[in-house]
Amino acid sequence: MNARRARGVGVLVGLVVVVVLLGLAALSLGDYPLSLPQVVRALVTGDGFAGTIVRDWRAPRVVAAICFGAALALSGAVFQSLTDNPLGSPDVIGFTTGSYTGVIVAVAVLGAGTGETTVGALAGGVVTALGVYLLAYRRGIQGHRLIIVGVGVTAMLTAFNSWLLLRTRTELAMTISIWGAGSLDLIEWSTLVPALAVLLAGTAGLAVLTPHLRQLELGDDAAAAHGVRLEASRLALIVVGMILIAAATAVSGPIGFVSLACPQIARRLRAGAGLPLVDTALVGSVVLLTADLVAQYALPVVVPAGVITIVFGGGYLLWMLIARNT
Repeated sequence: MNARRARGVGVLVGLVVVVVLLGLAALSLGDYPLSLPQVVRALVTGDGFAGTIVRDWRAPRVVAAICFGAALALSGAVFQSLTDNPLGSPDVIGFTTGSYTGVIVAVAVLGAGTGETTVGALAGGVVTALGVYLLAYRRGIQGHRLIIVGVGVTAMLTAFNSWLLLRTRTELAMTISIWGAGSLDLIEWSTLVPALAVLLAGTAGLAVLTPHLRQLELGDDAAAAHGVRLEASRLALIVVGMILIAAATAVSGPIGFVSLACPQIARRLRAGAGLPLVDTALVGSVVLLTADLVAQYALPVVVPAGVITIVFGGGYLLWMLIARNT
């Protein structure tokens, strides 16, 4: 086994171990702390009060952190690969904001219930993605043009979201605004399962399209020479990336900077040329699990996990900009 392959296996195993340890820690901590043997027993048998705490109360939040972190990171990897730019994440180019807009419209305008927010997020995200794609299309898609158009669409949607909230009754606007910070506080199995089904479909689509993504990373000429339909593949990848970001946003709100930072962290850990998708997903799970634990237990007051990821992501973005200019 050569050194690069050994490093890759080591990084993969290490990330899996960290995810498992963080998940067990999240299941054990709380107002009713549990020991590790109690957590394992509760997961296996589900008996007694400990089983209710672990399986019904804490497990949905932990599963959401693992799955949503992975989905956000994978979505970021897709768009960073398509744009060939570490800033080309759905946070920057408007797709996360578009999903948030879809939820606001569904809840505040159409009166949808919590179970229908996934549909709103998907609709808002897909419409935004298609709009950005069409506005950026000039005999094909160039990464820098997609980012510039996306930044402009983000600004417009942010203003539109603010206008919608100002016209909504105060109680509902406050609820949407708090949810808009990105939180895992209110997640239950009933709201999580539909989102997980959508994430599974998006992940399956990404698995099918991964060979096309790898060909596109080599450049348009090389991809076309290998029989890849360039614009059809790009559009399909944009839709898949949008599905991943929208499913997470529908339940937890827009959790920022996970999509931006995690693909690049995974690349540095693996020390390879491309973005390793499995490693990226695991890094996303680690980041969101850690952020949620910090948000719940490391501060004087409980804050949304999205606040922690924004602080982390802002510091990462500042470091990245400094590093690129030195």
